[in-house]
Amino acid sequence: MASSATSGLQPGTIERREPGADDVVIDITHCGVCHTDLSQTRNEWGGSVYPLVPGHEIVGVVRAVGAAVREFRVGERVGVGTFVDGGHSLGVCAREHEHRDHKHFVPTYNGKDHEGRPTYGGYAQSIVVKQGYVLHIPDGVPSDAAAPLLCAGITMYSPLRHWKAGPGKKVAVVGLGGLGHIAVKMAHAMGAEVTVLSQSLSKQADGARLGADHFHATSDPETFKKLADTFDLILVTVGATLDWNAYIGLLRMDGALVLLGIPSGPGSVDAFPLIASRKTLSGSGVGSIPECQEMLAFCAKHGIVSDIETIPIQQIESAFERLARGDVRYRFVIDMASLGK
Repeated sequence: MASSATSGLQPGTIERREPGADDVVIDITHCGVCHTDLSQTRNEWGGSVYPLVPGHEIVGVVRAVGAAVREFRVGERVGVGTFVDGGHSLGVCAREHEHRDHKHFVPTYNGKDHEGRPTYGGYAQSIVVKQGYVLHIPDGVPSDAAAPLLCAGITMYSPLRHWKAGPGKKVAVVGLGGLGHIAVKMAHAMGAEVTVLSQSLSKQADGARLGADHFHATSDPETFKKLADTFDLILVTVGATLDWNAYIGLLRMDGALVLLGIPSGPGSVDAFPLIASRKTLSGSGVGSIPECQEMLAFCAKHGIVSDIETIPIQQIESAFERLARGDVRYRFVIDMASLGK
C-alpha cells in the first residue's frame, strides 16, 4: 500500500468488509499493473486518498460465496475490473450505462462504497465484491494474461464495438503500448483493416505480429499527407496532447477520432473539418459489466490475451519506473503468490 504520494508501495495490512449474502470472496492470484495505478499512487491527477492500495485488473479464485449468490461457485476462476458498484438510478439502462453514472460509480480502489467505507484494490491477498460486479474467466484463457483484459481489454473493445469495427472498415491505432497492442489484436479479429500510427517504426515488426496491416511513423510529415481521408475510426491510446486537427484530417467522411488516453494538456480543434465532413471527436472509457463479459468471451473465441511480463510484488516500484518511461511490452502483471514471501 501507499501511505502518501511519495512513500512508494510498502507492505501493510487492510481490513476488508465482512461478506454479505450477495458477496463473493476472492483469493487474488494475479493483478495487472495499469498506468492508472502509477498515477493514483503518486497523486498525479490529484484526489488520491491514503492509505491507497492500487489494482483494478484482478483475477483470482472464489473462496466463499454468500447465501444469495447463484452465479458463482467456490473454486471458480473469476475477475474484477475497474468498478465494484455502480448506478442505481438509470432504470432499464442501468447495467449498460451504470459506469457512466459518476454519482454512484464505486471504483475498485481509491473510492468509497455506498456505506462510506474506503475501497482497496487488487495488490492484495483477497477481495470481497458484490456478485453483480464479478466476471467469469473463460476456460482456456490464462489467469495472468487475462488480468489486463479487465481494464485495457474492455477499454479497447468498447469503442471498437460501439463504432462497429469490422470487415470493410479501416481502423487506425495511435500508439502501440499497453492499450494499443490489444486494440490491434481485437480490430484484426473483428475483420477490420488495421493501421498502427506510432512516433517511429521501431515497433513495426511487433505491429505485424499482432495483426496490423500497415504501420506508419507520425514523426514523418508525409504520413499525414499520404493517409488523408483514410480512416473510419482512429483510436488514440496515448495520454499526450496531439495535433488534433492533423489526426482529424486522416478521417473519412463520418469518421470518428476517439480518445482513450487522457491528454497531458489542452489542445485546439478547428470545427470546419468536423462540420464539413460530419466527422466526430469523441472519447471512451471502460465498458459495462455485460460488455466486459462479452469481451472476455470474444477474446476466448479468438485467442486474444495481453502480451505480459509477470513480476513478483517486490518488483513493483521498478515496474512503475519502467512503466513511466514506456519500457514494457506490453503489460506488467503481478503474481500475487509473491505477496506471502
